Amino acid sequence: MTLLNTETIAAISTPFGSAGIGKIRMSGPEAITIAASLFKSVKKEKDLREAASYTAHYGYIVDSKSGKEADEVICIIMKGPHSFTGEDVVELDCHGGMVPLQRVLDILLQNGARLAEPGEFSKRAFLNGRIDLAQAEGIMEVINSKTEKGLDVALNQLGGKLSSQVGLLKDKVIELMAYLEAAIDFPEDEVEGFKSKELGDKLYSIRDGIKKLLETSRQGKIYREGIKTVIVGKPNVGKSSLLNTLLEEKRAIVTDVPGTTRDIIEEFINIKGIPLKIIDTAGIRKTEDLVEKIGVKKAEETLKKADLILMMIDISQGLTEVDLMIYQLIKEKPLIVIVNKTDLPAKVNFSKLRKEFTGHPLLEISIKEDQGLNELKEAIIDEVLDEELKSDEEVFITRTRHKNALEHSLQAIKRVIKTYQKKLPYDFFTIDLRDCLMGLSDITGETLADDIIDRIFKDFCLGK
Repeated sequence: MTLLNTETIAAISTPFGSAGIGKIRMSGPEAITIAASLFKSVKKEKDLREAASYTAHYGYIVDSKSGKEADEVICIIMKGPHSFTGEDVVELDCHGGMVPLQRVLDILLQNGARLAEPGEFSKRAFLNGRIDLAQAEGIMEVINSKTEKGLDVALNQLGGKLSSQVGLLKDKVIELMAYLEAAIDFPEDEVEGFKSKELGDKLYSIRDGIKKLLETSRQGKIYREGIKTVIVGKPNVGKSSLLNTLLEEKRAIVTDVPGTTRDIIEEFINIKGIPLKIIDTAGIRKTEDLVEKIGVKKAEETLKKADLILMMIDISQGLTEVDLMIYQLIKEKPLIVIVNKTDLPAKVNFSKLRKEFTGHPLLEISIKEDQGLNELKEAIIDEVLDEELKSDEEVFITRTRHKNALEHSLQAIKRVIKTYQKKLPYDFFTIDLRDCLMGLSDITGETLADDIIDRIFKDFCLGK
């Protein structure tokens, strides 16, 4: 793919709102020329077109129509091909309010630049060979990361570690394809540096490498999207108090009046690097209150989509029919049963509770006395991460697109292995090997169609 980079693009690259600095980015063949025509240096420096790359210049952007100064700026020059996009890039550090930023952007657009599409700077970096598609997607992973661990995973992808591992697998496939082509053309000769008896080992090595990457996809998805964790129980068992305690802030209203929570409350929290989307729901019970009925219905709908459920029971109320009814709704889901208010006299013994909730973790806590909460966090981690997934791998598959491509490649290499085991001629190997290579190449973007690439970059931020 080649980029028809005849247009110069510009966009605001910082979020809406007031701040000390706001950044406008411009990229393309006329970026430096446009900036030079509008920039007035305070120090009477040389024309920006003669400035060295990676230099910063202090001055003003001047409206070419009125001749008035639009904003005080720092103008940073980065000449292609040694820039993020591979083109000439100018970044203007303006004052951070939206009025000065929009004014400067409008001036750039009036003088030859056009407004960039979402993700167009990153798309140009990809099309100009500065980064591959997996690295480009890593940019948005970094921006959207919800925890420190999630950020580390995203930075590894942006730095090319995923691409590197995929590249090693591709090299193995290409080596095999080259060997088989040579063996087909020269059946009487042993190809130098490659022994036919090693063919099976090399096929199994490719299969195992793909499987190893795929095994990280569940944990990778958790780091990227988090775990949708729903707190459920009958009214007044401490659901909102648990939410507030985990958030370490008073997010939900807590009263002694049953039915206080009537809507869904959602917040992200970080437990040991795992982002949990904690959802506090209305207490589930039969009620004639119209608003509370709606809240209960929403709670039941939310439970169906939950990745993990925290079911709360008030030990001072005992085990009620409502508790058992709720348990029947959720017992097939990943579930932790939380027995709250252990600081109060118990109306049910734990042996009965353990028998009733066999197969699910059962934890005793007292939110009022701040007891059992660390054990709860440990139980959540144990429930969402399988033991074999609690790894310190640097590379994780975080995107569904990457997972699908790897699964495609895995099925293809398995077909090749079957062909090998049946001792069929080498001609039968090549189509499936190419199919395996195609799936791996989709991850880094070499073989994807333009319309799919366009769709990927449309999900990016404007200005990135």
